[in-house]
Amino acid sequence: QVQLVEFGGGLVQAGGSLRLSCAASGSILSINTMSWYRQAAGEQRDLVASITSGGSTNYVDSVKGRFTISRDNGKNTVYLQMNSLKPEDTDVYYCYAGVLTTRYQFLEVWGQGAPVTVSS
Repeated sequence: QVQLVEFGGGLVQAGGSLRLSCAASGSILSINTMSWYRQAAGEQRDLVASITSGGSTNYVDSVKGRFTISRDNGKNTVYLQMNSLKPEDTDVYYCYAGVLTTRYQFLEVWGQGAPVTVSS
Protein backbone atom coordinates (compact mmCIF):
# COMPACT_ATOMS: atom_id res chain seq x y z
CA GLN A 1 0.00 0.00 0.00
CA VAL A 2 1.36 3.39 -1.05
CA GLN A 3 -0.15 6.80 -0.35
CA LEU A 4 0.58 10.31 -1.56
CA VAL A 5 -0.39 13.21 0.70
CA GLU A 6 -0.34 16.76 -0.62
CA PHE A 7 0.14 20.01 1.26
CA GLY A 8 0.22 23.68 0.38
CA GLY A 9 -2.76 24.65 -1.74
CA GLY A 10 -4.71 27.82 -1.05
CA LEU A 11 -5.75 31.27 -2.16
CA VAL A 12 -3.24 33.79 -3.47
CA GLN A 13 -3.38 37.05 -5.41
CA ALA A 14 -2.13 37.25 -8.97
CA GLY A 15 1.63 37.67 -9.01
CA GLY A 16 2.03 35.79 -5.75
CA SER A 17 3.65 32.46 -4.93
CA LEU A 18 2.65 29.11 -3.48
CA ARG A 19 4.61 25.95 -2.78
CA LEU A 20 3.01 22.53 -3.04
CA SER A 21 4.52 19.44 -1.52
CA CYS A 22 3.60 15.79 -1.83
CA ALA A 23 4.98 13.02 0.36
CA ALA A 24 4.83 9.33 -0.52
CA SER A 25 4.65 6.68 2.17
CA GLY A 26 4.13 2.94 2.41
CA SER A 27 5.81 -0.13 0.99
CA ILE A 28 8.14 1.74 -1.34
CA LEU A 29 11.23 0.22 -2.91
CA SER A 30 11.84 3.06 -5.34
CA ILE A 31 10.03 5.89 -7.10
CA ASN A 32 10.60 6.63 -10.75
CA THR A 33 8.87 9.69 -12.15
CA MET A 34 7.04 12.13 -9.89
CA SER A 35 4.76 14.69 -11.47
CA TRP A 36 2.25 17.43 -10.89
CA TYR A 37 -0.99 17.60 -12.87
CA ARG A 38 -3.85 20.04 -12.69
CA GLN A 39 -7.52 19.73 -13.44
CA ALA A 40 -10.46 22.11 -13.65
CA ALA A 41 -13.97 20.89 -12.92
CA GLY A 42 -15.31 18.92 -15.86
CA GLU A 43 -12.04 18.97 -17.76
CA GLN A 44 -9.23 16.49 -18.28
CA ARG A 45 -6.23 16.28 -15.99
CA ASP A 46 -3.21 17.90 -17.64
CA LEU A 47 0.49 17.50 -16.91
CA VAL A 48 2.16 20.57 -15.41
CA ALA A 49 5.66 19.31 -14.62
CA SER A 50 7.52 16.06 -14.06
CA ILE A 51 10.86 15.00 -12.61
CA THR A 52 12.70 11.70 -12.88
CA SER A 53 14.59 10.00 -10.08
CA GLY A 54 17.76 11.38 -11.62
CA GLY A 55 16.47 14.95 -11.55
CA SER A 56 15.56 15.52 -15.20
CA THR A 57 12.61 17.88 -15.45
CA ASN A 58 9.90 18.66 -17.96
CA TYR A 59 7.36 21.51 -17.95
CA VAL A 60 4.30 22.48 -19.92
CA ASP A 61 5.04 25.66 -21.89
CA SER A 62 2.54 27.78 -19.95
CA VAL A 63 4.47 27.43 -16.67
CA LYS A 64 8.08 27.50 -17.90
CA GLY A 65 10.06 30.16 -16.08
CA ARG A 66 7.42 30.48 -13.35
CA PHE A 67 7.12 27.00 -11.80
CA THR A 68 9.92 24.79 -10.50
CA ILE A 69 9.57 21.10 -9.70
CA SER A 70 12.03 19.43 -7.34
CA ARG A 71 12.23 16.30 -5.23
CA ASP A 72 13.92 14.92 -2.15
CA ASN A 73 14.51 11.23 -2.85
CA GLY A 74 15.46 10.56 0.77
CA LYS A 75 12.06 11.83 1.90
CA ASN A 76 10.09 10.47 -1.09
CA THR A 77 8.73 13.99 -1.54
CA VAL A 78 8.11 16.15 -4.58
CA TYR A 79 7.64 19.92 -4.54
CA LEU A 80 6.17 22.48 -6.91
CA GLN A 81 7.25 26.07 -6.38
CA MET A 82 4.80 28.32 -8.20
CA ASN A 83 5.78 31.96 -8.74
CA SER A 84 4.18 34.80 -10.69
CA LEU A 85 0.84 33.05 -10.42
CA LYS A 86 -1.94 33.99 -12.82
CA PRO A 87 -5.71 33.56 -12.51
CA GLU A 88 -5.53 30.92 -15.25
CA ASP A 89 -3.38 28.79 -12.92
CA THR A 90 -6.49 28.26 -10.77
CA ASP A 91 -7.14 24.51 -10.64
CA VAL A 92 -6.92 21.48 -8.41
CA TYR A 93 -3.34 20.22 -8.44
CA TYR A 94 -2.61 16.49 -8.15
CA CYS A 95 0.71 14.80 -7.57
CA TYR A 96 1.56 11.51 -9.23
CA ALA A 97 4.25 8.93 -8.58
CA GLY A 98 5.33 5.80 -10.40
CA VAL A 99 6.25 3.48 -7.53
CA LEU A 100 8.00 0.13 -7.36
CA THR A 101 6.81 -1.55 -4.17
CA THR A 102 8.70 -3.89 -1.89
CA ARG A 103 6.68 -6.70 -3.51
CA TYR A 104 8.10 -5.66 -6.90
CA GLN A 105 4.76 -4.34 -8.12
CA PHE A 106 4.63 -1.15 -10.18
CA LEU A 107 1.88 1.19 -9.02
CA GLU A 108 0.68 4.51 -10.39
CA VAL A 109 -0.37 6.51 -7.35
CA TRP A 110 -2.20 9.84 -7.11
CA GLY A 111 -2.52 12.38 -4.34
CA GLN A 112 -5.83 13.66 -3.03
CA GLY A 113 -5.65 17.01 -4.83
CA ALA A 114 -4.74 20.48 -3.58
CA PRO A 115 -6.98 23.38 -4.67
CA VAL A 116 -5.14 26.47 -5.86
CA THR A 117 -7.08 29.69 -6.43
CA VAL A 118 -5.44 32.77 -7.91
CA SER A 119 -7.47 35.97 -7.63
CA SER A 120 -7.06 38.85 -10.05
